[in-house]
Amino acid sequence: MSDHVFGRSTKGTMPTAVKGEGCYIIDKTGKRYFDGSGGAAVSCLGHSDQSVKDAIRAQLDDLAFAHTGFFTSDAAEELADMLVARAPEGINRVYQLSGGSEAVEAALKLARQYYLEIGQPERRHIIARRQSYHGNTLGALAAGGNAWRREQYRPLLIETHHVTPCYEYRERRDDESAEDFGTRLAQELEAEVQRLGPDNVMAFVAEPVVGATSGAVPPVPGYFRQIREICDRYGILLILDEVMCGMGRTGSFFACEQDGISPDIVTIAKGLGAGYASIGAMLCTETIYQAIANGSGMFQHGHTYHGHPLAAAAGRAVIRAMDERKLVEGVAQKGPVLEQMLRDRFGQNAHVGDIRGRGFFRGIEFVADRETKATFDPSLNLSGKLKNAAMDAGLVIYPGKGTIDGKHGDHVLIAPPFIASEDDLAEMVDRLGQAVDKSLAAVA
Repeated sequence: MSDHVFGRSTKGTMPTAVKGEGCYIIDKTGKRYFDGSGGAAVSCLGHSDQSVKDAIRAQLDDLAFAHTGFFTSDAAEELADMLVARAPEGINRVYQLSGGSEAVEAALKLARQYYLEIGQPERRHIIARRQSYHGNTLGALAAGGNAWRREQYRPLLIETHHVTPCYEYRERRDDESAEDFGTRLAQELEAEVQRLGPDNVMAFVAEPVVGATSGAVPPVPGYFRQIREICDRYGILLILDEVMCGMGRTGSFFACEQDGISPDIVTIAKGLGAGYASIGAMLCTETIYQAIANGSGMFQHGHTYHGHPLAAAAGRAVIRAMDERKLVEGVAQKGPVLEQMLRDRFGQNAHVGDIRGRGFFRGIEFVADRETKATFDPSLNLSGKLKNAAMDAGLVIYPGKGTIDGKHGDHVLIAPPFIASEDDLAEMVDRLGQAVDKSLAAVA
């Protein structure tokens, strides 16, 4: 192994991946790992999709790169058309980037410039939710509410404001229905808008289904409809972060479709490139675009590689593959099967507090005591033990710690490739069961 790579952690060593084959990653020793989380909900087509590889090669033969300050490309134009055709109502423009954090940064900057263009420069406040995650660049990190990720960079972050997340397992009171819980959270958002001054608030940012930090937490019914109404009432932009939960992951192309709402701005990434290229996108309404077009005429933003032809060609091929093979429909059909498998295997485990999610985006939250919902002591590092046990069992999953507040709580995120068969899902759940049993035995 090289001593020159600056990895995510300076501790320990990782196996070297050398080949991808369907739902599997193969390391240098020949060991096969079922990719049960798609890396980080990325590899929706698995690791050897010939149609995407062929599309990238064909684009490379024609044109590798043309800077968007001078040119557009057929790949970028066609990808934008494909995304708009599938987008929530009102979304009509696509700004292509290189990943999720870039997409969220662009969304925040566009929101600010939009209000400058329409003569409302006082709008500057961003409201998001506690324990949310919207990216690691400074603006996106500031919008996020994950205390642990924010802490050491706090002096560098812009001021943002955070309200209670729609985290039913932890936040809903025993004396309220799911619908009442959603209404209470919406009222909290409205109170925060009033506190900051309705004319001073720029945007509310949220993931339709919360991903990495809390583990596939879906909203309660009606929650986002009320959020949409509040944003409309006060002229606030609703920005939905679908970087992890979008692109078919929950059983619909955009996750927000299942909540019956349309955002003003929506971000996507991960599944858009499916791991074959680094690509993300920020999509917005025609109203926002026209404010720029009829004003300064320029979005004061940009990156060297945004709208990259190779990445756009990959994204275009990924969507074609999803359409031709009806993969998103397959996720919608097999999602309940996966849920039942998880409930059958883990539902009676004394240390499983909650099993949740949508489609092929599922989470399991672990507890020391099921009755009180008490968490394991963070020093036990259950999530770390689970990751290692899963790798030993030949399974890639996405464990998380600090589920509740950035410090306390453990969960695992499950996000298999869309190409997984029911037999594949059963194998994944079996390997996960082995890893969970081994990890809990070491801490319980």
